[in-house]
Amino acid sequence: MYLWRRLAGQKWWGDNEKGLRARAGDRLAIIDEAGRKRLQLEVASPSRAEVQRLVKEFGGRVLKLPHDWLKRFARKQKRKPLDIGKRLIITNVGGTSVSRLRAEPAESRRGGPSHIIIPAGLAFGTGEHATTAMALRMLEKLTRKWKPGWSIVDLGTGSGILALAARRFGATDVIGIDNDPVAITTANENARLNKIGDVEFRVGDVRRWKFPRQSRLRGNGSGAQVDIVTANLFSELLIKILPKLKAARWMILSGILRNQERDVTRALRRHKIDIIQACRHGKWVAILTAVG
Repeated sequence: MYLWRRLAGQKWWGDNEKGLRARAGDRLAIIDEAGRKRLQLEVASPSRAEVQRLVKEFGGRVLKLPHDWLKRFARKQKRKPLDIGKRLIITNVGGTSVSRLRAEPAESRRGGPSHIIIPAGLAFGTGEHATTAMALRMLEKLTRKWKPGWSIVDLGTGSGILALAARRFGATDVIGIDNDPVAITTANENARLNKIGDVEFRVGDVRRWKFPRQSRLRGNGSGAQVDIVTANLFSELLIKILPKLKAARWMILSGILRNQERDVTRALRRHKIDIIQACRHGKWVAILTAVG
């Protein structure tokens, strides 16, 4: 396995983002670390020729990963638990230690916070990245006083962390969509590990996917097909699918870089979608909206 890597300032990223995304697709990892002014960009590939073409076109360098790179990576992924309000704690563990942990159902904790265990792995979304953490906190705050029985669709579900958190918060109709089969496999495994049932994970393209009828996602009296849509996606894709997302009462949009925030907010206003809250952390922005 080979890894292409380079550091990029905001100007370089603005000039080259579209070309790099077109070349790397969903394999592009954007790493934004606190205190670092530049983004770290990475693309993993089994093909040395492919990553060398990236170097030729975009600069950067190539690293050859050891045959046990994934195990080595997993062993390093020990992080402090992430508190999401008073209702949820996200624990990110790596390596074989996960097999010695047991996730307890929310109802067994007698009013204490639920726990979700997310092993370090290939799919994006362990909870510690700013975009995921902001979306989780928005979801927790929005639904804090809701009665159980609401519905949610999580687009770009990755590890499934937002969908699984929604079940802990009281959602009864939950669908997670991702175009990466590895992500869907990982999300299903995370649901099994945490003993969270009744979550439907599907492989699908969010641009073509259609909301199911209300027989699957409960109606709420407002005419909306679903209560909440969470979408942790690239800004260009978010803007493109906004008309479809208006099928929800509420939207939590993340994965937005600060220099793209204005384009997203303009698109929201153009589609008459109300902006309720915007959270910013480093270079990233998450937006809570209400539809009509």
